[in-house]
Amino acid sequence: MTIKLKNFEIGGDKLTILAGPCAVESIEIMRETAKILKDVCARLNINYVFKCSYDKANRSSINSYRGLGMEKGLEYLAQIKKEFEVPIVTDIHTPEQAEIAAEVADILQIPAFLCRQTDLLVAAAKTGKIVNIKKGQFLAPQQMKSLVKKVEDSGNHQILLTDRGATFGYNNLVSDFRAIPIMKEFGYPVVFDATHSVQMPGSNGDSTGGDRRFVPVLANCAMAAGADVLFFEIHPNPEKALCDGPNMLYLKDAESVFEKCKAIFELIRN
Repeated sequence: MTIKLKNFEIGGDKLTILAGPCAVESIEIMRETAKILKDVCARLNINYVFKCSYDKANRSSINSYRGLGMEKGLEYLAQIKKEFEVPIVTDIHTPEQAEIAAEVADILQIPAFLCRQTDLLVAAAKTGKIVNIKKGQFLAPQQMKSLVKKVEDSGNHQILLTDRGATFGYNNLVSDFRAIPIMKEFGYPVVFDATHSVQMPGSNGDSTGGDRRFVPVLANCAMAAGADVLFFEIHPNPEKALCDGPNMLYLKDAESVFEKCKAIFELIRN
């Protein structure tokens, strides 16, 4: 099944990438990232959706940076959407946020830690927007079927399913690429989140660590396993990013990573 978004389809014969900074930091960082990634995807003939979160509620510490909040964050996302003519994906954390975020976002993303929250899934579904459900690190891929049904039974069949690794002991994640074909059996496009999959949750004590070296490796493997979409958090300078820096890609490296992913995607499709 393909999902129609603006002037392209997700899940067809053309790779789609959801990418951008982890959280809203400044309009300047968002503009720089959106411009370069849109241009890169245009050159490579890849569908592009700008990703950024107005709020990152699932942080390791109460003092961790979360974003600029809903009002200012959505204002900035609306500016990016209008200025660069790109679709937007952003996280929601409560049912009340769904309708408000849907005024700007084309895709409402359900965070992995909240994927089983029925009221959140139902509220997202009822907006009529595409709902991207991120598989919890604690779930088997087979368990995503019941989450799909919550959205479907709420009258929405515009669904994306995202794998972002599974908990492996303490402070580590592992990617089981069987999850991709298993979730594709549910009939919706499957996304692989290549940057959150290299996180090391809580490994820095009051913050999450990660190892971006393995992002391209996992992204390539996901393409080989049949993923329809890739998700990346990307920043002009991850070392100075206010959240998720250790697992984000450098903006300057995006094109080379995307290019190889596209080649594998097309090889598998053909």
